[in-house]
Amino acid sequence: MLTRTARLLLITGAMVAAGAMPHAASAGPGHAGVQRVLDRAVTEGGVPGILAEIRDGRQRWYGTAGVADTATGRERRPQDRFRIGSTTKAFVATVILRLAAEGRLDLDDTVEKWLPGLVRGNGHDGAAVTLRQLLGNTSGIYDYLQDQAAVNQHEYPTPEQLVRIAVTHPPVFRPGTSWGYSQTNYVLAGMVVERATGRTLADEIARRITGPLGLSGTYLPRADDLTIRGPHSLHYTRLNSPDPDAKIYDVTELNTSPFWAAGGMISTAGDLNRFFRALLGGRLLPPAQQREMFTTVPTKDWIPGTAYGLGVSSMKLPCGTTVWGMGGAIFGSWSYTYGTRDGSRVLATNVNGDWARGPWKDPLGIFTDVLEAEFCPGGASRRS
Repeated sequence: MLTRTARLLLITGAMVAAGAMPHAASAGPGHAGVQRVLDRAVTEGGVPGILAEIRDGRQRWYGTAGVADTATGRERRPQDRFRIGSTTKAFVATVILRLAAEGRLDLDDTVEKWLPGLVRGNGHDGAAVTLRQLLGNTSGIYDYLQDQAAVNQHEYPTPEQLVRIAVTHPPVFRPGTSWGYSQTNYVLAGMVVERATGRTLADEIARRITGPLGLSGTYLPRADDLTIRGPHSLHYTRLNSPDPDAKIYDVTELNTSPFWAAGGMISTAGDLNRFFRALLGGRLLPPAQQREMFTTVPTKDWIPGTAYGLGVSSMKLPCGTTVWGMGGAIFGSWSYTYGTRDGSRVLATNVNGDWARGPWKDPLGIFTDVLEAEFCPGGASRRS
C-alpha cells in the first residue's frame, strides 16, 4: 500500500540514533514528571521525537524530546503540524451533532435515508443502522481497512469505494448489539455531512470548528494532497515490523484518501488542546448534543480501560483517574489528547514515529505514562 500512498525515503538506524538526544522543556514551569517520560520515550523507547503541550486554566506548558528531523537533528517545535489519525473522528462527530442541533438531521435517522442503496449486501442493511450507531461504533459494519488487498486496488479510493469494500464482507454483529471499531462508520458519517449540507466535509469542519476556534494549523487535506502544509515534523514508520533493526521510512508525504473522515486530518498540539477544551467544556455543542456525545459504552478489543461515546472516549488510568478525549494513529504519527471532563486541564501528545521499545510495546504505553505523570496523584507513572 505504501508504495503507492507515500514517497518512501530510507533512513538508516544510525541516523535515527544520532538524532535521539532528549531536549529540555521548551517553555513554562513544572510538569517535571511529564518531561521525564518524554525523555525516556527517546532514550529507552527509541522513538524519533515526542512532544507534549499542557493547558491548565490560563497556564501553558510545552515539552519535547528527540527530533523532528533525524537528518538535521532539528527539535520539535510547538507550531509543528502532524497527522492526527482517528482524532479526526471527534471533529466529524462534532459536525454531525451540530447538524442535529440545527434540525438538519436526526441521530435516529438511518444510513439508508441519507445514502440510499449504499450499505446493502452480505447481511448489511443501511435501513437498520442509525447515525448514532455510526458515531458510536455500534453499527456492526465491517471495517474496510481489514481488507488491505481490496483497498490497495485503488490508488485514491473514494468514500463510496471504501464502503463497497466493507459490504463485500458480512457484518461483525447486528446493529446496536455490541461495539466494534470500524473506519467505515466514519466514512459514512462524512458522506452524510456532505449530503446534508451540500458542502465538502473539509469545508464544514473549517466553517463550524477550526475557523471559529482559530485553529490555523488544523485541516482535512484533499485526497490528492500528499503534503503537510506549513511547519511540520517529519513522520517515520517501520511498516509495523517487530524487528528492532527494521528499516525506517520517511512517510511525511502520504496519500490519506484511504482514511479521510476516519483519520485524515492534520493539526498541532496547541490546536488539539484548544479544540478539546472547547468540546469538553460545552462550548461547541448544546446540552442535549453534549449529553449524546459523552454517553459511553464499554469498548471491546480496543484500548484497555476505555469507554466510547460519539467520536470521543474516556480512559480510566491505572491510578483510577478518568480522562476524556481521543487518540489517533496513522503511518508515522501517533497522538493522544485527553483531559478533565470539564476541559479545564488538557494534554496533547504526539510521537513522530509508530513504534516503541524497552518498557513499551508501542506509543500507547508511552502516552498512558504521560497521562499518569500529569493527572494521577503524585504525578508519577508506573514506569518512572
